Amino acid sequence: MGSRTQGRIKLNTVKLTAFIALIFSVSACTESGQNGDTSTDFLAQAYTDTPVRGDRLIEASIGDATNLIPMIAGDASSHAVAGQLYLSLLRYDKNLNLTGQLAESWQVSADNKSITFKLRAELRWSDGKPFTSSDCAFTVDLMQSDSTQSAYKADYMLVKSIETPDPRTFIVHYDEPFSPALSSWSSLAILPKHVFEGENIMDTRLSRQPQATIGPYRLAQWQPQQSITLTANPDYFDGEVWISERMTRIIPDRATQFLELTAGRLDSVGLSPMQYTRLFDTKATLKHNYNRYKYLDFVYTYLGFNMQRKPFDNQKVREAIAYAIDRQEILDGVQLGLGETIATPYKPGTYWVNETLKPRPFDPEKARSLLAEAGWSDSDGDGLIDKDGKILSFTILTNNGNKQRSDAATIMQQRLKTVGISINIRLIEWSAFIQNFINKRDFDAVILGWSLSPDPDQYTIWHSSQTGPRQFNFLTYKNNKVDAALDNARRTFDRKLRKQQYDIMQQEIYNDVPMVFLFAPYSLPVMHKRFHGIKPAPAGIGYNSEHWYVPEELQKYHVTAITP
Repeated sequence: MGSRTQGRIKLNTVKLTAFIALIFSVSACTESGQNGDTSTDFLAQAYTDTPVRGDRLIEASIGDATNLIPMIAGDASSHAVAGQLYLSLLRYDKNLNLTGQLAESWQVSADNKSITFKLRAELRWSDGKPFTSSDCAFTVDLMQSDSTQSAYKADYMLVKSIETPDPRTFIVHYDEPFSPALSSWSSLAILPKHVFEGENIMDTRLSRQPQATIGPYRLAQWQPQQSITLTANPDYFDGEVWISERMTRIIPDRATQFLELTAGRLDSVGLSPMQYTRLFDTKATLKHNYNRYKYLDFVYTYLGFNMQRKPFDNQKVREAIAYAIDRQEILDGVQLGLGETIATPYKPGTYWVNETLKPRPFDPEKARSLLAEAGWSDSDGDGLIDKDGKILSFTILTNNGNKQRSDAATIMQQRLKTVGISINIRLIEWSAFIQNFINKRDFDAVILGWSLSPDPDQYTIWHSSQTGPRQFNFLTYKNNKVDAALDNARRTFDRKLRKQQYDIMQQEIYNDVPMVFLFAPYSLPVMHKRFHGIKPAPAGIGYNSEHWYVPEELQKYHVTAITP
């Protein structure tokens, strides 16, 4: 809510850790800027393309982080930073295959009820304390604690017992097979027991002042609503971290981000479709100094309804709104066609999509008919439908700074007006949006996005048990058939059987319309050309960002890095 494309909520540390600093895609391509303005000739000068320490990468985010404890944070802005500080046992590689991170290997038992992880040797936290299996066990215990309010609890509540026979061996046991089990261990960022023990995880200074981390970077400075600066960890276990500093500047407005990019004060940003397709090519310095990338993410944008509020407790009203919205108009209008309209919560073209389901067509007459069946009519001829003396009116909330979402809301406002529904639009700063409205369930409807994992499990979004504080089913959607399908899919490792269950889940959601699926957008990042080592892959471009570098002759900033 996750590249950002900041301002997405993330599913399952959306299994989330995967954009913990990056977002997944199954294809990625690059468009190299053509030579234009030669005022910055340092890019063309002779240089030795050798990784060396130094320089600073300056990125932009539309929203500030809210919490740097991954199990508590639910937004992409927070995970993008926290993912550089804390790590998981496993991770997804560039080809979206699970590989070791803090664990060097793992073994699944023959009955699929236990996993034995062997941790990397001689791992240490940034304060010098050893990383051990006790840290893993502590983190799971913390996750399972009644006092921990986390959207990611569900997967780890299924762990029935833990063993730590030695500092490098961590064993988890389940009562029954759990198909997303391995994927879940790419999502749980391990916390240092010696730091967090005795802390109230829901109210601790450690959420903003981490004391011991293990990732490629450490927190250097956090200026709320301004910037977050990370400095390279000289003791990182997985190779040299060449870029000395990473700074995320909080710039809520995309237009301002583009101006800062044009002025050379940003190295990386996610472009809007207009910026990508039209404005970029008008700026010779951008074409000369930056590379553009384009790929379809594991991301989608939606209009979601608060199922606990009238009139959204009526399925006919929700379905009527779905027919009254022209998805293609929104895709063309806000994305310039850079994306695909969708009918289900899976990335288009992937195995898990229920291909029998298609986006509802734009059909105002069908919408009016459904509204009439639900008892809504224009009784006084003022153009607005009413029931029991009340007009059908509601407010759509979305985050300030995301023009695509605000423009989508405006297009919806005009379309829904033609069927007699009055819409208000309210834009809210990202962290306040999450804390004051999403977490408190204080909204009528929202336009947001979900970033997903390659694993198809979406239990935390759709299961009726996940409607509690800080959990991800904040629309409060409940359907027994969906619950059963999600439960059944988790109990089998058979790919075809899992798909059958997820097809049922998608059909039920399609029928119920708890949200209107709008589109899956392309990710449109740009990177300054002085950064080398960027290799587009099925996982996008950010999967190896800790190993990017700037050749010495091309370095722009003098940074005094921490030395071992």
